Amino acid sequence: MARRGTDGKHCVNELPGEIAAAIPAVAAIVAPVLALAATGWLWVRAGWDYPLAFVTRLAMTLALPCLIFTALVRTQVEPAALAALTLASLAAYGGVLAAFWAIGAALGLDRRTFLPALAFGNTGNLGLPLALFAFGETGLQLAVVVFAVMVVLSFTAGVWLVAGGGPPGRALREPLVAATLLGALFLWRGWDLPAPAMATLDLLGQLAIPLMLITLGVAVARLRPAGIGRSLALSVLKLVLCTAVAWAAASAFGLGPTASAVLVVQIGTPVAVTSYMLALKYGADAEAVAGLVVTSTLLSVAALPLILAVLI
Repeated sequence: MARRGTDGKHCVNELPGEIAAAIPAVAAIVAPVLALAATGWLWVRAGWDYPLAFVTRLAMTLALPCLIFTALVRTQVEPAALAALTLASLAAYGGVLAAFWAIGAALGLDRRTFLPALAFGNTGNLGLPLALFAFGETGLQLAVVVFAVMVVLSFTAGVWLVAGGGPPGRALREPLVAATLLGALFLWRGWDLPAPAMATLDLLGQLAIPLMLITLGVAVARLRPAGIGRSLALSVLKLVLCTAVAWAAASAFGLGPTASAVLVVQIGTPVAVTSYMLALKYGADAEAVAGLVVTSTLLSVAALPLILAVLI
């Protein structure tokens, strides 16, 4: 972190030098993430088959739920810090949703298409690996908490928005939501599973991060975006607004340095590929969402390393 002056604020004239000094460490953090995503992109460009629907289903219904459950069960974060991070995540997503609701109304944007996509970022495919590589197992455990909050909100309020209504209770049938709630129950009660069962779930969970990153690259390579100019402007707005709201929420709830950094990175992640899939499924403007996915992901390649350099 940057050295603080006597008033507790960063010495502005030292920040550029400290950011430059952090570049090698940040490059080492980001390189594996970009390499795996590039692998997926190159795979498609080589003309090789990649069953996107099957791999996505495998990751979303098996590998990722196992990762969430085991991470929550093994969380070593103090209960008070865990509660503060959960509340800060809820506050951050609430602030982001309210802000984009107002912005969408002012700009005349279709709420079903843009609001869920802009509010809920790629905290799974991108946020979890970044937190793991940047902050280790503790960072991953914290990131899973933010991701769990996003999953519950995305599959309730998010699906309700993009579908234009419907019963929010359908979220309980989603494996990600079930794994989140079950993991939270085990964490709260201090329960555990027999060692062979946990080892099996660990192995399945280890599939999640490489699968998600490679699939991200594949999806970006296959998307056919529309409205790139508008998408770029909204992507910049999303990055600035989300990181600012997340930092404000972290400060308001008194989060520690690592938890604050994880929250900012998670909330600031680009538009998720799942937003495109949901738009396609429920009849929203999928091509516009594809434009947001591509432009915000490319923007994050430059922006997230800079954010990490400031945070670490």
